[in-house]
Amino acid sequence: MRDLDDPYPYLAHLRSHAPVHRLGDSSFFVVSSWDLIAEVLARPEDFSSNLTATMIVHPDGSTTECPVADLGSPLHVLATADDPVHRDHRTMVMPALVARRVRALTPFIEAAAGDLWREGLRDGRIDWVQAVAQRLPMLVVTELLGLPSHDVDDLVRWAFASTMLLDGVITSDDLEVATAAVGELAGYLSAAYSAALANPGPDILGDLARLGAAGTLDDDTAVMILIQLVAAGAESTISLLGTSVWLLGRHRDIATRLRADNTLIAPFVEEALRLESPFRGHYRHVVHDTTLDDIALPAGSHLYLAWGGANRDPHRFEDPDTIVLDPAKRPSHMAFGKGIHLCVGAALARLETRTCIEFLLDAAGEFTLDDPTPQWTRSLLSRRLHALPLTVHPA
Repeated sequence: MRDLDDPYPYLAHLRSHAPVHRLGDSSFFVVSSWDLIAEVLARPEDFSSNLTATMIVHPDGSTTECPVADLGSPLHVLATADDPVHRDHRTMVMPALVARRVRALTPFIEAAAGDLWREGLRDGRIDWVQAVAQRLPMLVVTELLGLPSHDVDDLVRWAFASTMLLDGVITSDDLEVATAAVGELAGYLSAAYSAALANPGPDILGDLARLGAAGTLDDDTAVMILIQLVAAGAESTISLLGTSVWLLGRHRDIATRLRADNTLIAPFVEEALRLESPFRGHYRHVVHDTTLDDIALPAGSHLYLAWGGANRDPHRFEDPDTIVLDPAKRPSHMAFGKGIHLCVGAALARLETRTCIEFLLDAAGEFTLDDPTPQWTRSLLSRRLHALPLTVHPA
């Protein structure tokens, strides 16, 4: 995989010349066009969501396989499970994420954004990612799950470690640190779940604990679901909060339009999702020998679905590299997946981002990017900024 800072020219080349592209002699194939990714998602019997392996890209450009779990293993939960297990897990967490309960979080999000902004702003400067984008989504996660808000910093560190294990460019030293951190997260959530079994509250921990007490959910699966909600749930919104403000800093004319008409914030968020999808790609396991776009795919091989390729596919989106704020001119994207595996937290991520952008445009007046070169996290999984220092110019 080439140039993680700017992957889009490479994805455009693949899309035009080899939309199903094998990486060297590895077991991984990159799928980069809208139509072919949509076909994969519509064929779950051929392409399992089970995360059986991730790819490791080495300094010499070669790609090897890092096994994760066997096909059908109970370690696959929620997003990495197939139906009917996936459907069952989704049903367990959805009561906390229905529209009514998500909307009810708006005052909490507004207050938290204001507090984080005031804490991070110093002499007219703030690192938006470090001060706000990394902390707000995890504060919302603690509110939803029923975890103490004072554990946010540890939870962010553990969440990043969890996704680091899947990044594909990890060093041996990073691997040791990440493995230890994931163990800490599992222990923390296991203790929280045990406490909830004794005294379930009106939150996701309580919902899962009541299912556990009824015998419909085992303890290990409950903890695995919680790990996924903490890690993947926060990661996607942290990414979106960073890239959306980075885009506004690069397109000040768009920021001006949003200040003048806040109804444009929602379509802008959709364009931010499309242009800089929070996850670069996700994997699928090839269940049996099959083909895709006339390319033979052997059983046990793996697909890497490049959301960034699909979401800039000119066959789907006219002038795909530009921001268009007219929803009528932009069909739906795949930033949160598509079909049965559409992200359970998509509505919440959108709400947090719309709320924060409206707050920023009001609180900051004008703002500029201190560093025109973005600091991207090195990852095959996440499209996330490490930092985004801003200078604020109050109106």
